[in-house]
Parts: sequence; C-alpha cells; structure tokens
Amino acid sequence: MKTFKKLSLIFSAFLIIFFGEIAVNLACGGEIDPYDYYISYFHNNIEGDEYSPFAYNQMVYLNSETDVESEPDINSREWAKYLNVKKEDVLKVMYQTDSATDVKLVNFDGNMAQLPDSLQQNSFIRALGKRKAPLKYYQFAKSCEPLANVTFSLWDATPRDTAKMAAKAEEGLALTAAEKDDFLKLRYAYQAERMFHFAGLHTESKSTYEKYIKTSKINSAAKGWALALYAGSTRRLGNTEESAFLFSKVFASNPERRIQAYKNYYYTSSPVQGALKYAKTNNEKANIWAINGFGNADAGIESINKVYSYEPKSQLNGTLLVREVNKLEQDLIEANDIAKIGYNYYFQDNGNSKYRDSIKNINLKRLNEIRTFAVKLATEKKYPQPELGTLTAAYLSWMENKDFMAANYLAILKPDKLPERLRDQYRIVDLLIKAKNIKKGNPFNENDLLPTLKWLDEKRFAENKIQPNGQYYDHDQAGKRFSRTTRNFYQQILAPAYLNMGDTAKAALAMVKGDLAYQTLKENSLFQNMSYQSINFWQNNLSPGSMQGLALYKTKAAGNDVTGLLASALNQLKNDDFYELYGTTYLRTHQYDKAVQMFAKVSSSYQYFTPQNWYGDGTDSKLYANPFIETINDFPKKYVTAKASVTKKTFAAEMLRLQKLLVSDKKNAALYYYKMANAIYQTGYFGNSWFLISYDWSSYDNSTPAKYVYDGDYKKAQTAKAWYLKARALSTNTDFKAKCTFMLAKCLQKQIIMNANPLSFYYYDKKDVKWRNFIKANYNNPYLKELRFNYNKTPFYAVAAGECSYLGDFIKPKAQN
Repeated sequence: MKTFKKLSLIFSAFLIIFFGEIAVNLACGGEIDPYDYYISYFHNNIEGDEYSPFAYNQMVYLNSETDVESEPDINSREWAKYLNVKKEDVLKVMYQTDSATDVKLVNFDGNMAQLPDSLQQNSFIRALGKRKAPLKYYQFAKSCEPLANVTFSLWDATPRDTAKMAAKAEEGLALTAAEKDDFLKLRYAYQAERMFHFAGLHTESKSTYEKYIKTSKINSAAKGWALALYAGSTRRLGNTEESAFLFSKVFASNPERRIQAYKNYYYTSSPVQGALKYAKTNNEKANIWAINGFGNADAGIESINKVYSYEPKSQLNGTLLVREVNKLEQDLIEANDIAKIGYNYYFQDNGNSKYRDSIKNINLKRLNEIRTFAVKLATEKKYPQPELGTLTAAYLSWMENKDFMAANYLAILKPDKLPERLRDQYRIVDLLIKAKNIKKGNPFNENDLLPTLKWLDEKRFAENKIQPNGQYYDHDQAGKRFSRTTRNFYQQILAPAYLNMGDTAKAALAMVKGDLAYQTLKENSLFQNMSYQSINFWQNNLSPGSMQGLALYKTKAAGNDVTGLLASALNQLKNDDFYELYGTTYLRTHQYDKAVQMFAKVSSSYQYFTPQNWYGDGTDSKLYANPFIETINDFPKKYVTAKASVTKKTFAAEMLRLQKLLVSDKKNAALYYYKMANAIYQTGYFGNSWFLISYDWSSYDNSTPAKYVYDGDYKKAQTAKAWYLKARALSTNTDFKAKCTFMLAKCLQKQIIMNANPLSFYYYDKKDVKWRNFIKANYNNPYLKELRFNYNKTPFYAVAAGECSYLGDFIKPKAQN
C-alpha cells in the first residue's frame, strides 16, 4: 500500500493546493504606504515645515527627500539682488534653459540678437550684457558644469576628467585672486574649491576654502555650499569626527542643503561625542544632538533633553517632541482587527503575551518620560510655543487611556488663541477625548461629534481636490495628514464602537465614510472607492440583516446628524455592488428566493466577479464556474468555458428552482438534494465555484480558522454534508447511496483538514501530534468505512476506485485484508 501522504494529496487536493499552488486569487491589500503604516492622530508638522523631512518614519530613511528650501531659488534671489533684476529671470537662465541655449549663452558677448526670442527681454541677460564682470563669471561657471555634472551609469561608467577639473580649478584660483568684487570673488573661489574637490585634490580644495571663503565677509548661501565641500574633503583626508561636526554646521545654516548634510553626517560614522569635541557654542551642540535624534528610530529622550538644555527656544525641540510622540503611536496604539493598517489578513501575531506585556510596559515608561518633558516645555515657557507641551501631554494621556487627565490638560488651552496647526491638533485631541465612551464600547451620543466630523471632512477634501482617473499611486501621501486622521477615526474608533453595540450596518457605513477622501467621485462604484480593509469587512462580515440595515440607512441621508453624514457617503456610490453583495449574503444563507430578488436589481451590464486564471495558456485569462457538475477528485479543479459558466444570478435561480421541486416533486427529492449538495460543495474552497460565495481564494485559507458566517460552507462543507445525508436517506438506490457516502466522506475530511497542522504536511513529520491525529482521523472516517463495507459492489464504487487513487490505494487494499 502506498503512503497516506500521497493518498491524501490526490483525494483532498489539500497538500497540492496549499503548497504547490500559491493562490488563484490571493486577497491582499496594496503595498504598505510608508506614510501610513501605523495609527496616528498627532500630525508630524504641527511645529512647522522647517524640519519636516526628518519627521518620524521607520519605513524610510527620511520622511521626505526634498529640502524645504530650493537651492536654485536661493541662488537666483542672491543674483537678482546683486544685479537688481527679476529673480524669475535669473532662475530661467541659470536653471531652465536647454543645451542649445546654454551654448549660445556661453558665447554671449552682449549682443541680444544672437539669443532666442524668449530671452530677448530677460532682465538677467540684459544686465549681463551691460556688466562684463558678472558675464565673465557666469560663462566660467557654465564651463565648469559639464565637468562637475557627470552622470554615473552602469552601462556607461564614464569617469570624471580629473585633469581638466584640476586645470579649471587653477584657472578659478587665478580669477579669484584677481577679482575685486566680493560677490564674484566668493563664487569664483567656490567654483575653484569644487573643481579641486571633484578632482580628488582635497588638500588644495581645503586651502581654497580657508584662504578665500572662510574669511569672506559677504553673507551668502554659497558659503554653506563651500563648507559642505570642505567637510567632505576633511572626511576624505581622514578626520571623520571633524567632518561630522562641519556637516552639522551646514545642516544648521543651509536648509537647501540640509538633507545632504544630514546624510553626509551619518556617512562619516562618527559617534556623537566625536562631533561634539569640535562644538564651541550651545547652538552647535544642539544641532549635533538634534541630528542624532532625527537619525534614531528608537526612543530618543536623551537627544531631546540635550537639545532643550542647550537651545530651549529652538524649533528643534518641538520637532523632536512630535517625533517621539509618533514613535509612541506606532508602539502603543493597536490597529483594530476590522481595519488593520497593512496586510494582516492571513498572518496574525501569535507572540508570547508575557513578552508583549513587557514591551508595552517599557513603552508606557517612555510615554511618561516624554510627557514629563512636554509638561516641562509648557511650564518653563522658554520655548516659543509652550502650548505644544500641554497639547502633547493631553494626547499622551489619551493614549494611556487616562481620559480625565487628558481633558484636564486640554482645558488649560484656549484654542482660539492657538496658531492654526496647533488649533487643528487641539480639535483632533478634543474629538478623541470626547469619544472616550466610544473607545470603551459604552453608549454614546454620536451627534456630539458632528461639528468636528464635518470640519474633518472639509480638511481632508481640501487635501484631495481632484480624484485621479483609474488605478494610481498617490505620490503626495506624506501630506495627507487629515485624510489619515479622518479615516483612522471612522475605521479604528467609530466602526468598532458600532460593532460593540451590535450595529454591523452602521459599522460598515463608518468604514466607507473613512475611505471617501474626495468630495466628488469620478468612479462611483462601491468597491472602487474602498480600501482593502473596508472591502474585506463588507465582503466577509455583512449578513442579510446587516444589508437590510444598510438599505434602511440609505434612506436617511438627508438627516442633519451623524447617521445622515454616514449615509450620504454611501449614497454617492452606485447600487450595483451593493445589491450584488446583498444577493451574495442570501446565497451564503441559502435564501435563494431573496437572492434572486437582489440580483434582479443589479444592472444587466454588471460584470460579476470572475477570478484570474494565473496558470492559463493565454487564450482566456478567466476561471469560469459550474457548480452543478459532478467530480470525483477535487484537484485539479474542474473549471468550464465561458459559455457553460454559471453566474451568481443564474446560480440563485437554479437553486431556487431545485428548492421548489423539493416540495412539488417529492418522489425525486433525493436527486434534488444531491444536486443542491453538489452545488454547495463546489462553492467551497475546494470546489470550482468558490467565487459564488467568496470574493477571494488563497492557498492559506485552509490554514486559518473559520471566522466568517459562510465558512461553514466555504471551509467545512457543512450544508453540503447535511444535504447529502438527506439525499441518501430519501433514496433506495444503492449506487446513488454510494455516491452520497463518498461525498459525505469528502465533506468530513474538510473538517479534519481544518484541525491539522499544515507544517506537518510540508515536512511530513510523523512525530507531530497533529499529523498523527490527522492520519488517525482519516483512517477512521466513518463514511469511508461505510463505503468500503456497504457499497463496494456498486458501479460507482468501481468508477471512483479507478479515478481516485485514495480509493485505489487505501480503501481497496483494506478490503482485501
């Protein structure tokens, strides 16, 4: 006799499907948004945008790769002031011309006629035409650009021409020495230093900075750009600690080079104490500690305390404080199961509870340390916006579930006196505190929240003015703070509260409302505007009763209350998806008459869900169902052609017809029960028509516990089993009874599989208890015994034994023993 491992593979298809076939239609959410992977209500920009690229974001090195200031804008402003011309004209000529125009500008001699018409009236060009010294520098700088701006490519790794750069640097030094104008002298020196630096002549580069740039009395951003080169050469010459210090100075002085300086600081790999050795002023020390705080994804109370001790008035304090709050949000605010952030459907956290409690206690200790600092910031009033400290203390108290303390902190503040961003954050914290009964699952007056919810709508609609067409990725996610806050409140607080009150329909409304970030929808179908979390909730959690409740709520959209606000969101969307799902819930509960009624309300052009055929030959990319066909084996699934396929609508109609025949044609009731049982069996995970009751299929389904109301059919074949039993009991035909018994054995095995350990199958671990129990349960399947002893002479038995190697290799040899 062959091994049971092979037999169970062929009989149930469980192992082949689970391990061999990854998925037919894996239900998964989109890629994790780096700006939206944990629950947050505390906006990371409430202290301004100066340090916004360094807001907390554990998934990416920086929250933004774009500096808050533009180097071209700054340089253009300096030139515009120097020549008394328009900044926009400088920007156009210096940074926005094409290569052909650049050639003409390099050879420009003051004759405007040789230039394109678009530059004839350019004030910057006209000024250069009149002043030879600035024109000479401009042309020299343009001649340096091709040498400095060599783009590296793996396909064409052209090295920089260091000899030409060295020559150009020497030319720049001579021009620097000869130049009397301080503005131009500084820029010649910068170009010379840059050419030396890129040529690898770091000693010469440093000496150029020390002789001409460090001593310059002119106030210009170019001095910071030169300092960055000086810091780089210092690093190349072996002094990484001084280099780190110098980059920290660029970080502080030049916001247009801040991100580059921050990265270069860390490239030096210098410890904080190494850079601090060179710091002389409190400001320099504060900036070094701030950079180390920005680069720390773990608790950073040391950095924030140090910065405050050196520069209590600096905005760095507020930015670092908010950053620490965001870290605590990730560590302490747990996503609700119905709307988890990220992909959590199949993989659950089964970690040790004692370990989780220990980590939580550590994070609560951190929370108290940060709150203590926040209160200090508020009470000492050295920081320009001490209200931030009070607001932070209120929010942290809410996070700790100390709502009374949170309310007391918030009561100290006067919102009408706060700056706009702090006032906005105040309203959000106030909303959270008012929702304390919601959070605890107690009865609450939802309409107390209405003004703030309407305000949140205004805020998020302002962030999302135009809905893009089709599938897209919104590259402006970092700025959608109110959109995330609104969604989190509806889906993480309001929807779970309605669920706790037993109102699943209203929970579903809250889920949709949380997703509708656009005031006007271009594609107004229901599921096209839902997040993965909301779609999962709707498609899996709603019952006929819930759908009935939703239909009733749809009629209340005109009301000036929270119910009206929620219902109006649903009424923005077309009804097709709604009634298709409504009908599906009736399919799941076998109320086929009502299912037919619901599908009749769906547009005739509606495309019912049909999964992709990932393993097809390319002629047809879809899988088509026919649940009324009979099969011996579950695998491979027996799909049909498009012409022979059955939709949810036709399935409901046929099942209703069979149900009526049970009453009108009782003498053939056994056959009707058998046909209906076959159909329900095929709508399970293991059948060809699973998508008539489920919206997704994954090879992981049989490894997760039954959790939805339809899992009794989808995973356990319970209704099919009950109807096969009725069919068998009503029949006197022995061969028919054999077919029923065989299918009963298959139904029972689905429940045996649900109790197995899938890893045991993968490794074929005979010592595993669950493996041994699985083997034992299958050997003792009572329906297999009945089939072997009572029906082994039937025609069906002979056919099944020939097609199903389970029967051929397991049952038949047993009968011979």
